[in-house]
Amino acid sequence: MTKREWLYRKRTNQKLTQEEVAIRSNIKRPYYSQIELGLRSPSVKVAKQIAEVIGFDWKIFFEKDCSDLKQKNNTF
Repeated sequence: MTKREWLYRKRTNQKLTQEEVAIRSNIKRPYYSQIELGLRSPSVKVAKQIAEVIGFDWKIFFEKDCSDLKQKNNTF
């Protein structure tokens, strides 16, 4: 897996820390960090929680062709 730059950008654009996203998503910060770094994939439940906190379509986590370019072109 590769680092999810799009997730990092969306989080920082909202001026949120990893800790804030984790707390609001009801997960631990290390788990969120691993998701953002691409070391782990979230469950559907966790993907929905993170997406709601940051503001994007949760299905992006599960698209095979999920690229930074695609994320830049999406409007949420």
